[in-house]
This record gives sequence, structure tokens and C-alpha cells, in this order.
Amino acid sequence: MSDATYTPPDVWTYSENGGQFAGINRPTAGAREDRDLPVGDHAFQLYSLATPNGVKATVMLEELLEAGFDAEYDAWPIKISDSDQFASGFVDINPNSKIPALLDRSGPEPVRVFESGAILMHLAEKFGAFLPTDATRAEVLSWLFWQVGSAPFIGGGFGHFYAYAPEKFEYPINRYAMETKRLFDVADQQLARSEYLGGKDYTIADIATFPWFAPFVTGGIYGEARQFLSIHEYTHVERWVKQIADRPGVQRGRIVNKLWGEENEQLPERHTASDFEGKNV
Repeated sequence: MSDATYTPPDVWTYSENGGQFAGINRPTAGAREDRDLPVGDHAFQLYSLATPNGVKATVMLEELLEAGFDAEYDAWPIKISDSDQFASGFVDINPNSKIPALLDRSGPEPVRVFESGAILMHLAEKFGAFLPTDATRAEVLSWLFWQVGSAPFIGGGFGHFYAYAPEKFEYPINRYAMETKRLFDVADQQLARSEYLGGKDYTIADIATFPWFAPFVTGGIYGEARQFLSIHEYTHVERWVKQIADRPGVQRGRIVNKLWGEENEQLPERHTASDFEGKNV
């Protein structure tokens, strides 16, 4: 069964075409309203949401705190469905209008950091943690950039056409299901050889990949995607997911800026360690 044939016009023009995020997606960048961001007391100001990309940053910060580093931070929710990411204050930090975005005020001048992989590298280098300095550094960075490059195939590709598109079409679902399974197989083969993606140590490569892969293993993303993609086949990925999920920093980081689900698994804003009291972490 093939989809209806589409002939592209000579010149593409924008028209809202439905889907869960059609109301916020446009082919232009920049602020849509003037609005400042809230600012807390800590050196690190994070503006995010507990999507897989957002969770990377909060897990990293909580892991640094768990390891004893002075990485206290304020985490503010960016409600993407309400177009918070297009407010002028957020665009000043991330001109790409995507979460997460970090303002580092620990130095003489504030530094903006956007894109989740850049945030992980910035913090790892600042604190000298979760990124080796020996010969294994290149391996870890290779896996970090592998994840950053592959996420759009899983989210904007498979996730969009399987779960969010206004209509179901066989070709794109098949195309991105194949690519998602291939990526899981890449990770599964690597994790058959080593405890973590970059080798024997837990690094930012694992912190980056875990939030994307874990929900497929547990069945918490894109409806029936776990069954549809036969995620149970990737036994080494499942071992790795369960191992990382037991880490206290990961358990805390996964609920920061989370606005959905059980109340004891949500922490819309995070300002101090005591904010986790009564939460399921």
C-alpha cells in the first residue's frame, strides 16, 4: 500500500498542516513577544522542560551535585505548548528557540549555552567531570555527537510520523522506524562490549543518550512504540538503562521541569535540594 503521490510545487510556501505542534511551528526564527525570563540566586540558570533533550541538562547538574561539586542551579520551566520559547528573554539565550538553554553566571561575565550537547560539554569541562581527558576522550565525544546527530531521526522523524502527525503514512513511519531500530542496534552492539557507551566509565555520552532510549525501554514514549519497534530485542540497552536509572542524580534529574504525570514525579521548578522532599526519587 503506497501513500498518495505528492508533487512539490516549484516554490514552497508555508501553510499550517495540522499535527500536535502545528500551532507553534513556523519557518521563521526570532522572538514573538517581549518577556523577560525569571532569574534565581544560583550561578546556573536553566530554562527547560523534561523532554528527553531537557532531561540531559538536569541529570547532568544533579549528577554534578551528587558527586560533590558546587553546581547548584535554578531550573525554570519553558512551556513549549504555550510558546514560552519564543519570548524575547529566552531567544536572547537561545536564538534557535529550543530547550534546554543555560545561563552560566559563575564567571566575570554571563555565558549563554544552548543545545543540549553543548551544555553537557560546557559543564563537564567546567567541573572536570564525566568527560575523560585521556585517550578515551575522543571515544566519549564520538558517542555524544552520535546521539546529538541521531536524536532528530528518533524524535522529529519516528516520533512525529508515528505519534504526532495528523495522518498516518506508511513510508515515513517505515523509514524512521527502520532508522530508530538501527540506532538501537548500534548502541546494543556497543553495550555488549562495554559497560557504558564510551567504555568502562559513566560519561556525558550516557547522560545524553539515556533520556532518549530509556522511555522506549520502559514504554513511556510515543504510545505503543516499545511494542511496535520490538525494543525487548535490545537486551544490552535494557541492562544499561536499568543500571543508569538507579542513579540518584538521574532519578532527581528526570523529574525537574516535569509538568505531567503523577504529582510526586513532577518538579516544575527546582531551586534547592529540599524541593525534592516528598517526591518519588
